[in-house]
Amino acid sequence: MRVLVLFAHPAQRKSSINTAMAASAKGLESVTFVDLYAEYPRFSIDVDREQRRLLEHDIVVFQFPVFWYSTPALLKQWQDLVLEYGFAYGPRGKMLAGKHLMACITTGGSKSDYSENGGNRRVVEQFLYPLEQTATLCGMEYLPPFVLYSANHLDEEVAQHHIQSYPRLLAALRDDRLAIADVRRLPTFGSFDLPDLVRN
Repeated sequence: MRVLVLFAHPAQRKSSINTAMAASAKGLESVTFVDLYAEYPRFSIDVDREQRRLLEHDIVVFQFPVFWYSTPALLKQWQDLVLEYGFAYGPRGKMLAGKHLMACITTGGSKSDYSENGGNRRVVEQFLYPLEQTATLCGMEYLPPFVLYSANHLDEEVAQHHIQSYPRLLAALRDDRLAIADVRRLPTFGSFDLPDLVRN
C-alpha cells in the first residue's frame, strides 16, 4: 500500500512531539511525507501537484495538532482547494474512491477533557466528524483516528512510546499489516493499542 502523510503544524518550534513524529515518518521507506507549511508558507497550494499525489497513493494520513477543535488553517485550505468538485466528489468526481483516510492527531487536553462530562463536552472523534464526512463524500474509507492526548504534559516515557509507535503504524499501513477490521471497531486508538492491531 502506498502511504501519503500530510503534516500540518503551524508552530513547529513549539512542538517536540509532532516534530519528532514527523522526523520518524520522513525516514520511513516507501512512505511519502509532505510538510504542508514548509511547502506552502504563503498558502499558495499547487492543486495539480496535490491531486497527483493523492492519485499515486492508497492511504492518506493527516498528521496535525488539534487547534481550536479543528484542523490547522493550511490543512483546511488544502481540503477546500484540492478536494474539488469533479475530482474528489460529484457525478464525475470519483478519483479517490476506495482509498483510506486516517487522522493522526495530538491534543492539548486530556482524554477526560474530551468527554461528555469534561471541559470540551464532547469526545475527540466528534470534533473530527468533518473529516469523516469528507472521506465519505469522496468515496474513501475513514479509519478511526490515532490519538495522543495531553501532548504538552506527558512524561518522557509515554512521549517516546508514542513517537516510536508512529512509524510502526505507518509501516503497518504500508505493508497491509494493520488489522483494519479490528481498528474499525474502535472510536479511536493510541500507541498502547497498536501491538494488538498489527499483524506480524
